[in-house]
Amino acid sequence: MPRKKITLSETIDTLSILDEKGHLDKDLEPSIADDVLLQLHRTMLLARKFDERLLNLQRQGRIGTFAPIKGQEAAQLGTIAHLRSNDWMVPAFRETAAELWRGRSLESIILYFNGFNEGVAIPDDHNDFPISVPVGSQMIHAVGLGWAAKYRQTEDIAMTFFGDGATSQGDFHEALNFAAVFQAPVVFVCQNNQWAISIPVSQQTRSQTLAQKALAYGMPGIQVDGNDILAVYAAAQEAVQRARNGEGPTLIECVTYRLMMHTTADDPKRYRTDEEVERWNRRDPLPRFEKYLAGKGLLSEDKRSQVESEVLEDIQAAIDRAEKQMESMGDPIDMFDHTFAEMPASLKAQKEELKQVLSATAKEGKDG
Repeated sequence: MPRKKITLSETIDTLSILDEKGHLDKDLEPSIADDVLLQLHRTMLLARKFDERLLNLQRQGRIGTFAPIKGQEAAQLGTIAHLRSNDWMVPAFRETAAELWRGRSLESIILYFNGFNEGVAIPDDHNDFPISVPVGSQMIHAVGLGWAAKYRQTEDIAMTFFGDGATSQGDFHEALNFAAVFQAPVVFVCQNNQWAISIPVSQQTRSQTLAQKALAYGMPGIQVDGNDILAVYAAAQEAVQRARNGEGPTLIECVTYRLMMHTTADDPKRYRTDEEVERWNRRDPLPRFEKYLAGKGLLSEDKRSQVESEVLEDIQAAIDRAEKQMESMGDPIDMFDHTFAEMPASLKAQKEELKQVLSATAKEGKDG
């Protein structure tokens, strides 16, 4: 048999609508209602200020290690804004802005970062998964949710978030392949923040883009300026509509940047330069979006100051409530519950043993 060539004609689009200097492509500008624009801005500002306050709390020893999101708010909010309440959000571990949009309370986040499992309790009427620390595993869960929605013949979809580092995991490839083969209604949102902890994208892949990996699995892929909330919104709108119409999954690569450390246990100065960070600081999604809103007459300086004051008050009130709740929380016995439908005998024995130890310790404390 002769050797033949297979011609592949697919290409990848890259999308930018509002650049870092405030230049707007009116032809590509998505139609977004004014109230939605203002809600997006308030949530972006809330996420930013909350992130900054969490860092202060961590440095004060009032919460544990966490993963800051500064710089990635547009990539999260421009996508999550399209989900309905019945849709599923499946996050990784750096999606605070998306979680706030979906209604997660500030208190629950504070509780979680203090080590209380109550902080990740999901209300029954919320179709949101808790954060996933193992890199990439959540994508497979999202595909299962999407496949179930298709099987039940609903219009529900799943949206899952992950970083550029997760594209080096086998879970990523399994998830994309299964979703494409079975045309599951899943939107894959890759927040390419340039660093998988200390490993740059250039050492993770030889591909020119991460979005093009979608082509190998037979699904659409698009690369967008992840710091441009308009571009993210427009790309996600198309992907969500395709999923609802039964046209299968989409991979969106949001090119963004982690302006802070990977987690508060990390020192990014050991592997990246101040010049690089400053270059990306100039592309910060928050002032870019605020300039756009001001140009539309939706956000004056007084209005912004008012929103910021309200946001800071909300954050402080949440901290006060969370710290009050923690005064009466933290019974170690709780760790045995909510794991098995019927607790095995070995675990029952351990539970009783711990109860006796705690009781004896409490008695010694009183006697002492």
